[in-house]
Amino acid sequence: MAITNFIALDVETANSDFASICSIGLVHFRGGEVFKSLTILVDPEDDFSRANIGIHGIRPEDVAGKPTMATVFPVIGNALRGAAIVHHSPFDRSSLAQAASKYGTDGLLCTWIDSLQVARRAWDSFGTNGGYGLKNLASTFDIQFNHHDAAEDARAAGLIMLRAIDETKVSLQSWIDDIGYESIDGAAPRPFKRKTDWKRHSQDGNQDGPLFGETIVFTGALSIERAEAVQMAAIAGCRVADSVSKKITILVVGDQDLRLTEGQEKSSKHRKVEAMIAEGAPIRIVRESDFMMMVG
Repeated sequence: MAITNFIALDVETANSDFASICSIGLVHFRGGEVFKSLTILVDPEDDFSRANIGIHGIRPEDVAGKPTMATVFPVIGNALRGAAIVHHSPFDRSSLAQAASKYGTDGLLCTWIDSLQVARRAWDSFGTNGGYGLKNLASTFDIQFNHHDAAEDARAAGLIMLRAIDETKVSLQSWIDDIGYESIDGAAPRPFKRKTDWKRHSQDGNQDGPLFGETIVFTGALSIERAEAVQMAAIAGCRVADSVSKKITILVVGDQDLRLTEGQEKSSKHRKVEAMIAEGAPIRIVRESDFMMMVG
């Protein structure tokens, strides 16, 4: 069954040690809206640095007598088992994995999706316009929040995730399939087996090539190595991009992927381009075999 609801999560730490969690924010999104929110203060059993206090405002006296992660993990672990967890940047996922290692317990057995990675693929305009940090994205999308309050940061990440889903027409399930992580017993979160290759291959095309002026993106499983396909496209004159944007003119899809029936999942790039074409974008979707003839 496709995942539609999720829990947004954010953590704050007492110092630069990722395991020194002092606050966890959890925001449950149901049906595209905030359902409920929870902040958990945690005794990190560690020193607080001035720098971190200056960021989130949590002091040692605020967590005195609060539960440690040894107590918190079993509680939230049961509550979040099997859930889809949205977080902004790898920090939160890594922090919880480090804390689990510190206390000799299993981490959260759930599915993870990083809204920062999603944003980089959903919108290409922020690379030179303030970056993909939570504060900049929230400001652009008019999301009001109290930055570095764990529950507030989690809520902002969840709202950014919803906006990306709405604008790209790519489902939460498809984002998870493409760039999500999974947790299993006794191990840190690890990437799912990918349907698509997100390794960066962008480069400019040969100005003398027959396809000069075209901007191309690849998606799906190709019969040749992605790097080889990129090189062929560049020699033929195509500018090769890593992500879908209004600038691209050609999307190359693996032959098998292009024959997917309605009930099967397509890559997020493929779905995004289909949505853009429906809105009038002049982009062509071609099979790998057709691409080979174009550059041959």
